[in-house]
Amino acid sequence: MRLDPFYLIVGSCEWIERLVPLGVKLVQLRVKDRPDEVLRQEIRRSKAVCAAANCQLVINDFWKLAIDEGCDFIHLGQEDLVEADLAAIRRAGLKLGLSTHDEAELETALAAKPDYVALGPVYSTTLKQMKWAPQGLERIREWKRRVAPLPLVAIGGLNVERLQCVLDAGADTAAVVTDITMNIDPEARTLEWIERTAPWR
Repeated sequence: MRLDPFYLIVGSCEWIERLVPLGVKLVQLRVKDRPDEVLRQEIRRSKAVCAAANCQLVINDFWKLAIDEGCDFIHLGQEDLVEADLAAIRRAGLKLGLSTHDEAELETALAAKPDYVALGPVYSTTLKQMKWAPQGLERIREWKRRVAPLPLVAIGGLNVERLQCVLDAGADTAAVVTDITMNIDPEARTLEWIERTAPWR
């Protein structure tokens, strides 16, 4: 399986409606602490936009809703993986992405037979408090050796200036949050990411 080298992660369907039509081909909807009915509407609106734009939509965490709403890709953190029904996810035909931060988590992830593995934080990140130190480029090389032929997603502190180093080190995809959502011009930054990742597309 191939993933687009630019993996946008946003916290609402409004962001998806705003940025996906610019040419984004891989996006994760990561919504936190909302009632199920709100989450359901977020997923439905996001699905409609992504279908029209030929963009792969990944739902973060909420695998039951993803199954109910006919989604085709779910991303789970390690805590969510413990509680998830992997058999139900597979029966529904969902592809599965998993987060990893250390050796033990990588072993757990690979045992679950995911469709991609994510490694983070590659660099220090302001998005959330992390108990893990930045992984660095050498860890990307090591993880790629371990997970191949699965796609490896790099996440954490990424920007367009760091993009080439991360992809040259072995990551297949660069996942981006704050470099776009906290940018003074998110649309222009999105277009820059699309252009700068073109050589790997």
